[in-house]
Amino acid sequence: MRTRRELIALRRWWPALLLALVCATRPGYANPPPVPVANTYHKGVALEDYWVSEKFDGVRAYWDGRTLISRNGNVYRAPDWFVADFPDVPLDGELWMGRQRFAELSGAVRKRIPVDREWRNIRYRVFDLPGPGPFQERYQKLKAQVKKADSHYLELVNQTPVLTHAALMNRLDTVVAGGGEGVMLKRRESQYEAGRSDDLLKVKTFEDAEAIVIKHIAGNGRLQGMMGALLVELPGGRRFRIGTGFSDELRAVPPALGARITFKYYGFTATGLPRFASFLRVRDDEPD
Repeated sequence: MRTRRELIALRRWWPALLLALVCATRPGYANPPPVPVANTYHKGVALEDYWVSEKFDGVRAYWDGRTLISRNGNVYRAPDWFVADFPDVPLDGELWMGRQRFAELSGAVRKRIPVDREWRNIRYRVFDLPGPGPFQERYQKLKAQVKKADSHYLELVNQTPVLTHAALMNRLDTVVAGGGEGVMLKRRESQYEAGRSDDLLKVKTFEDAEAIVIKHIAGNGRLQGMMGALLVELPGGRRFRIGTGFSDELRAVPPALGARITFKYYGFTATGLPRFASFLRVRDDEPD
């Protein structure tokens, strides 16, 4: 007979088990994995309850014990040798190629036929073990799984305590100075639950969001004959322009209409639109 606490814990992570069963019969795609999603860090958070790690500029990937799955439920076609020594239990992490190499990584993982030369530069950096129990216990089990697997392509994301806002900002500055994107905070006592909550927080020098490209706006002067700005639409339907952050190459061949892009911004205007929005990347990391 299971205890009430065990039954509650099982209800929290049964979607992970269901996902594994679905993937066994659907090799090209699956349901989106039930993963936790981060909120943005804010002052007043009890930092003594959290661990901190680097926020890697990679693509989220859920390992169901057999297959790497994207956040939208598509299967990453990793070479067999890449996953050969991975454990047969669910893992949550990021496919990562290195700092400031997102575009190169995205191109590699989207291909229907994987290129060995590209995948040899990729690592699967894992930060959680889907299942019952608080994160600090899951992390110890995750550490044991990574050590046992002894795979060159499977790496553990290190978690360390951080006690003050000043210490957190110092850690953030160090990561950013080295070309990193930011840091993550994970509540030690948190359960593995799908959805957005303060159990997982992202800490960056800027905020970011996604939007859909609606229109190319022609450039003037030096940008004559190229794209000057994008008209984009937020999930709620509001539209605005993004005119900075683009290379000349991207202005010459801009993101397609309907493409999903990521942009950075610094708070909101009085009308509720992102302030000082600047293009970051095309969000095209889903497998073709």
